[in-house]
Amino acid sequence: MSSNSYIDVAFDFRTDATGPDVDSSSLTLKKYHQTLWSKLLPSGKKFFLSDNNRATYLTYEQGERIFYLSSDSISNSYRNHKRMHGIVKEIDDLAAKFQDIGNTIGGYIIFPSKSDEKGMSINQERGVNHHIADRFDLTLECIRLHYLNQSSPLESVLKRNSEFFELFGTFSDYVSFFYLDDLVDPSYGSVRFFLPAQGFGGSGLPSDKEAYKRYMKNSMEFTIRRNERIRNLGIPLLNVSD
Repeated sequence: MSSNSYIDVAFDFRTDATGPDVDSSSLTLKKYHQTLWSKLLPSGKKFFLSDNNRATYLTYEQGERIFYLSSDSISNSYRNHKRMHGIVKEIDDLAAKFQDIGNTIGGYIIFPSKSDEKGMSINQERGVNHHIADRFDLTLECIRLHYLNQSSPLESVLKRNSEFFELFGTFSDYVSFFYLDDLVDPSYGSVRFFLPAQGFGGSGLPSDKEAYKRYMKNSMEFTIRRNERIRNLGIPLLNVSD
């Protein structure tokens, strides 16, 4: 655990992870998630996250309804992706820096880990769906379309978790709550894609080295700006029950 009494946007969660899956094994990352997101929802209710349930990562209780939540990386360097290996290995030093930045708090978010209906989680679905290819810009576009009741490659899994998104009221409130403002235009009407928007017809993976470099640059800049937003808030690591 970082000894800093405030959210440290430079902290690399790999340094205290006890296993290869940083999302589940970094205690500092879990503490940061609890601290950052245990705040008022647009409705005025407190989104209090608890880690008292050992069977899951974090939970939020609203009456009798329990939301089971997990951490998810929103910065993907593709360094360990088989189909991207030939592209990434040519610029592996840059990709390593990309991965370093992605392992700070600006590169993480929480999603529901399970719903009342059977099926994959959002984390799993966006990873295996080739139209999304684990890209967060495309995931956020699917979330934007969900709030508009429009179809997308993640339509089914987002509908299964619709109660979670209803907590935030609107797409703009969801974006603001999770400090994603730099990934949308000022009107919240469109997503600023890491690569030129081509719809969801093909693979979400960067097609060649130049596309990967553009994707990497835009993704890194977003993570850095999101870290700045968090840093400027000066959020202390208080007891989340406060």
